[in-house]
Amino acid sequence: MGTSVQVTPLCGVYNENPLSYLVSIDGFNFLVDCGWNDHFDPSLLQPLARVASTVDAVLLSHPDTLHLGALPYAMKQLGLSAPVYSTEPVYRLGLLTMYDQYLSRKQVSEFDLFTLDDIDSAFQNVTRLTYSQNYHLFGKGEGIVIAPHVAGHLLGGTVWKITKDGEDVIYAVDFNHRKERLLNGTVLESFVRPAVLITDAYNALNNQPSRRQRDQEFLDVILKTLRGDGNVLLPVDTAGRVLELMLILEQYWTQHHLNYPIFFLTYVASSTIDYVKSFLEWMSDSIAKSFEHTRDNAFLLRHVSLLISKSELEKVPDGPKIVLASMASLEAGFSHDIFVEWATDAKNLVLFSERGQFATLARMLQADPPPKAVKVTMSKRVPLVGEELAAYEEEQERIKKEEALKASLSKEEEMKASRGSDNKLGDPMVIDTTTPPASSDVAVPHVGGHRDILIDGFVPPSTSVAPMFPFYENSSEWDDFGEVINPEDYAVKDEDMDQATMQVGDDLNGKLDEGSASLIFDTTPSKVISNELTVQVKCMLVYMDFEGRSDGRSIKSILSHVAPLKLVLVHGSAEATEHLKQHCLKHVCPHVYAPQIGETIDVTSDLCAYKVQLSEKLMSNVLFKKLGDYEVAWVDAEVGKTESGSLSLLPLSTPPPSHDTVFVGDIKMADFKQFLASKGIQVEFSGGALRCGEYVTLRKVGDASQKGGGAIIQQIVMEGPLCDEYYKIREYLYSQYYLL
Repeated sequence: MGTSVQVTPLCGVYNENPLSYLVSIDGFNFLVDCGWNDHFDPSLLQPLARVASTVDAVLLSHPDTLHLGALPYAMKQLGLSAPVYSTEPVYRLGLLTMYDQYLSRKQVSEFDLFTLDDIDSAFQNVTRLTYSQNYHLFGKGEGIVIAPHVAGHLLGGTVWKITKDGEDVIYAVDFNHRKERLLNGTVLESFVRPAVLITDAYNALNNQPSRRQRDQEFLDVILKTLRGDGNVLLPVDTAGRVLELMLILEQYWTQHHLNYPIFFLTYVASSTIDYVKSFLEWMSDSIAKSFEHTRDNAFLLRHVSLLISKSELEKVPDGPKIVLASMASLEAGFSHDIFVEWATDAKNLVLFSERGQFATLARMLQADPPPKAVKVTMSKRVPLVGEELAAYEEEQERIKKEEALKASLSKEEEMKASRGSDNKLGDPMVIDTTTPPASSDVAVPHVGGHRDILIDGFVPPSTSVAPMFPFYENSSEWDDFGEVINPEDYAVKDEDMDQATMQVGDDLNGKLDEGSASLIFDTTPSKVISNELTVQVKCMLVYMDFEGRSDGRSIKSILSHVAPLKLVLVHGSAEATEHLKQHCLKHVCPHVYAPQIGETIDVTSDLCAYKVQLSEKLMSNVLFKKLGDYEVAWVDAEVGKTESGSLSLLPLSTPPPSHDTVFVGDIKMADFKQFLASKGIQVEFSGGALRCGEYVTLRKVGDASQKGGGAIIQQIVMEGPLCDEYYKIREYLYSQYYLL
């Protein structure tokens, strides 16, 4: 049988919930994505909680909450302890995304699902890989190779390729085939006939306009609002699609010399842009080439100002402006508060660049028709005063006393245990009471737990363990050059430096966003006060698709080209999932699955693969021929078993049968034309064929457009009368191949 593969959805099938799936390959369990939504509802993670302890490795595909938001909570509360793998941008930007989520909620609620320390702990052991890097697992995962590939959509976004025994399992969700300003398109189409493809149906029913048309409509509606003396709010993610939007605005403002201010407002805005500046190699070819020629970084923003607190925005002079603020769902963060302030003015615009998550304020506002009024909860953190402050301080004092009492009791227990162990060892200064001394100057019956200790000049305190000064033997090793030291004791590990820097929400220079720092280090006693408001929605509401995902028509085309042996559909509405499933059954492959939450499906390949050893007797008689960087040979053998029971190829016990000559290699007709010309033969292309000399014609025949992009089977047909010229050209043709 082939490699055993089972897929179990833990969240995000037949709906738009976060993505989280368990993929088991020969008993090795991958948790592919570990997402949460902006509600942070623990009930969504119940299926994950049941299997978290069995996970052997975690693969992260994108740096947003829907793909990695549950990682800190799962590692803190659910027993997830497996190593994590991602690209460098997913690691860095995902960390900042979780910082922003935590700080946004801590300001408006008693958020306690995870802390900044939990976020740091979850991300500190992430192994970062580069695109197309083959990473070989070891231990339980011996023989499995994982490799990240370009997905598009978000910076560092990944299509994961998992290989075992020559069979590929591809995980490709939220990919984008279109090349954008920020990112290149996905490389998913380069994979042909994988054993299993896991992909999503999120956009299966959507079709998109051209990029140029979409961008122009985006800029037109923004400029119309600004020129009408209105403000524009774009609710965005922390470090994902907002980068593409900033490039669009920055480029247009530069080309048209516009002066309307643009602000990027998150708790980690400056850290985000500082990191992004260092990720040019992960961006589109056009950005990389521009930097090579002009040394001009695309994220040296001249028109976008970075803000990290709402108070900074309030200091900006009145007038039309654009604010890109987190969170995109409007459930928390700066975007929520700004929406409440601006929604009542008909001159303002709220422009959504992505579909709101289910049951969020953003999703409600994107309804058709939009609501005329919405209920929102306004919350803020205020310092304690008066009786509340006194009660808080009294409670803190009580807690401190309890902790001090526990610490002292614990210390006493340790000392008693230590005394007991020392007495058992038989201290040389303790006299055996079973043999009373003939005489003594001073006999103390009981001092500090020791009996009959001779005292001369001092009395040991009650906390003394033994009546002697502590002595530590120096066990250092020495050689001819002096004391032997361990260099590792003096080395500062890169990851430790990384972690120490990242723990305070730093940028590349180790600096701390002032707004984030004030929240992290603010120990002022405070509480959260909330009140419900009914907001009259008079502003303009517009949704434009800047999600950066392939549309339905493109998804179907790509799947037909990849032509997997088995296809698993996840993440998408029930309607979109069923639509794509029926299409793929007709046009892609006969094995299409769309499992429910907790349902395990077996997608083991129907191919039979076996491992065999090549015996020494067989290899000693094999003649290899050089083929580029490789050596190839024709082998006739029979299958046997070794003493250990494994399969082995042995020499034939009878004479080997004859076989037709095998031509290894492929030639291009244009190259062969030049070769023949160098041999003095007159050649020319005519009617798609290569005319050689006076009589011989060569042409390629075969189907070059095989379904699914499989191996192209073509043959070279040689036509002409049997003459010296015919045999000469045939000999030249054979010389272009390796013959076995």
